[in-house]
Amino acid sequence: MRESRDVFHLAIPAYDLDDALAFYVTKLECKLARRYEDRVTLDFFGDQLVCHLSPAPLELTPMSEIPMYPRHFGITFREQKDFDALYQLCQQREVPFFSDVSLRFEEKVEVHRTFVVCDPSSNLIEFKHYVDPRMMY
Repeated sequence: MRESRDVFHLAIPAYDLDDALAFYVTKLECKLARRYEDRVTLDFFGDQLVCHLSPAPLELTPMSEIPMYPRHFGITFREQKDFDALYQLCQQREVPFFSDVSLRFEEKVEVHRTFVVCDPSSNLIEFKHYVDPRMMY
């Protein structure tokens, strides 16, 4: 069973490692753990994100045509202030939004606020906060 000291690991494609670093480290304030010729490993809000250098498709899909489901990952914040702080940071640093803050499942116990950003390799990252913290899982 996973314990709080364990770390979730996710690997995603990156078409340009410098762009990936600029996005995750400079804009989202993730911490760089390691960099190699073919990948970068990041502390992504306490979990491990590895951006693997991948060949870019000949033509990148425009952000408006990227399907959100099931292709995304992200963070569910326990505290609303952390969600709000990251949202403000993304606005200030002009992070490309796939979808701005919205309320999902209104009138239900699993109601939550969410926003989605898009990294330079068209990976979608969702950030959310549930009103009722029991709904995080």
